[in-house]
Amino acid sequence: MTSPSGEFPSLKLNTGASIPQLGFGTWPSSHADAYTAVITALKTGYRHIDAAAMYGNEAAVGKGIRDSGIPREEIFVTTKLWNTQQRDPASALDESLERLGLDYVDLFLIHWPVPLKPVGGPENLLKYPTPGIKPQIDTEDWSFIKTWELMQTLPKTGKTRAVGVSNFSIKNLEDLLNSSPDVLVPAVNQFEIHPQLPQTELINYCKSKGIVVEAYCPLGSSSSAMLSDPTIAEIADKYHVKPANVLINWGISRGYCVLPKSFTPARIASNKTPVHLSREDTERITKLSETLGVKRYVHPDFEPYPLFE
Repeated sequence: MTSPSGEFPSLKLNTGASIPQLGFGTWPSSHADAYTAVITALKTGYRHIDAAAMYGNEAAVGKGIRDSGIPREEIFVTTKLWNTQQRDPASALDESLERLGLDYVDLFLIHWPVPLKPVGGPENLLKYPTPGIKPQIDTEDWSFIKTWELMQTLPKTGKTRAVGVSNFSIKNLEDLLNSSPDVLVPAVNQFEIHPQLPQTELINYCKSKGIVVEAYCPLGSSSSAMLSDPTIAEIADKYHVKPANVLINWGISRGYCVLPKSFTPARIASNKTPVHLSREDTERITKLSETLGVKRYVHPDFEPYPLFE
């Protein structure tokens, strides 16, 4: 019951551009792993690569893109603005492009709605918060609203084709969209989605505003209960695929982009298996949080900033 073409569809952004529904995530990975994985993914048929400055591997991701032999115009490339650079997204984009070795990206996202003050030397500028060390929130005279005022000018430079956000709640989006009569509507909101965190309300809100949704952590984590859940296993057996394929295609069937990640060639290839889930099976999976419990696998310590409100 898999698709004979082996292809996933694309979605339309509010810019008119197309974005492949199946993407390839690159966090967390070393330079060597990222380089090999990106080449493997592109040669396997992926055409959507998701990167970020904070991941620390943009140089390897870019080299993988350039060395893959796939024409640049056939690849949808995303990178993200880290929290410590929200006051100057134009410079941050230039730095990302230099690391990637690319003239432009297709999508540039605000990684989190939380501006942070740089702590320590330049080597710490793009690092994820260290456990036990409180990040310094930069909200005294700044906010993601001001960051977005700068972000929305960037497509005119040609260095990014579209701009969007990541990890924005409904309240964050409402604040953003109500900030100005001529505010640019984000092309994308990327956030954590899987059967233990189905995010139906946020997905529906984004769709109502013409914002394409992207799901990271579609498998939860390598140790998540979803991969061994009896319902997922039963549905996987029904379609003669693996549980990971069911989880990835559950997101595809709900109408948004899905960003699985792996650094094992066989899994990279396997994750690209399309499965046409029935409406009934899709709904069964959506209701799994009622039995598995709601769980968020990505929750950085940005206290006292109110994440996910």
